[in-house]
Amino acid sequence: MKIPHLIAHRGYAKHYPENTLVALEAALQAGACYIEFDVQLTADGVPVVCHDATLQRTAGVDQHLLSMTAAQLAGIYVNETARLGDKFTDVTIPTLADVVALLKKWPQATAFVEMKEESLKAFGIENVVKAILKVLGPALDQCVLISFERLAVRCARAMQPVQVGWVMRQWDAATRSAATALAPNYLFCNYKKIPADDVLWIGPWQWALYEVTNPEIALLLAARGASLIETMSIGEMLRYPLLRPLSLRQGSFGQPVAHDKPL
Repeated sequence: MKIPHLIAHRGYAKHYPENTLVALEAALQAGACYIEFDVQLTADGVPVVCHDATLQRTAGVDQHLLSMTAAQLAGIYVNETARLGDKFTDVTIPTLADVVALLKKWPQATAFVEMKEESLKAFGIENVVKAILKVLGPALDQCVLISFERLAVRCARAMQPVQVGWVMRQWDAATRSAATALAPNYLFCNYKKIPADDVLWIGPWQWALYEVTNPEIALLLAARGASLIETMSIGEMLRYPLLRPLSLRQGSFGQPVAHDKPL
């Protein structure tokens, strides 16, 4: 039986405000060997970790992130009260530098860093990629740069000898041709877009399929060729015996883990 690796999608996003230090650290404490987060650029060119270009969903604030400076964002709380209630207070948007500092404390962890399209379009692909690579420098060997935007993936690989991944929008012949030409290290796709009777395309990449919260589905996708499974429910998925990495079973991954503690 093929056992996939698990990626913590936006950290431990099921129970913590997504893309925040508390969510990312909770995922690592739960035993995640791989995390994923999103990067936008502020008006003054600072890479920050946030999925949306607006702050309404996570902060309840009618503001556009890309038009704000890093200093202005520092006073915004992304507690996700609409989803998580009053469980969290004073949770802020981390800078990419903050996350790099966290990664350096977990040297065995790998981070998939998604370059968001809104920022790429607003500030230019080269500018955004350059800004992200500069901040990632101290932890670049732990990172894989990914994006829906193929040109950003190409640009990252041209600027630095870094691993890259392409996030596919659809499953068709044109996309397969584009993937073959790009030849990324990883291909990401929503597993629901892949026909049940189709075989995962063979290439120089590893498959990473999202968003999966059912362990049995994860194992079925692994049997079809997926090397990695992305989930917002990293703690619950890791509790499934067959999905627990050997390092977790032996209690030897990074710092002491807390995966057996109740939520």
